[in-house]
Amino acid sequence: MWDISIVAARVPNAKICLISALDFHGMTKEISHKVHIAIARTQRDPKIDYPPIEVYRFTDEVLLTIADCFKFRNKIGKEIAFEVLRSGLEQKNIEVKEILKYAKICRVDNIMKPYLEAAINR
Repeated sequence: MWDISIVAARVPNAKICLISALDFHGMTKEISHKVHIAIARTQRDPKIDYPPIEVYRFTDEVLLTIADCFKFRNKIGKEIAFEVLRSGLEQKNIEVKEILKYAKICRVDNIMKPYLEAAINR
């Protein structure tokens, strides 16, 4: 958590995302060795020596959601994306309708649907 605080202070317009956000919210057991942040597509990469960061670019329309994990599944791992989806559904803090809305925005709705069905039918 200390690393997230440092990044938040040095890059105030960035959003903590993916594995870092999932860890912060207790939605994964995965431990990241970098702080994952999202910035606007037009923003320059932040210059930070420590802690190590992983930068992702998002449009303004895309909020930081579970769908992001599927969008970047090749970087963070499909297992993590599915774990987060299942965890979110079990905690009942997300609705299927909202997941599908953001999946469509992130253009991963066709990829997410089978995982979503598997998680629901579990």
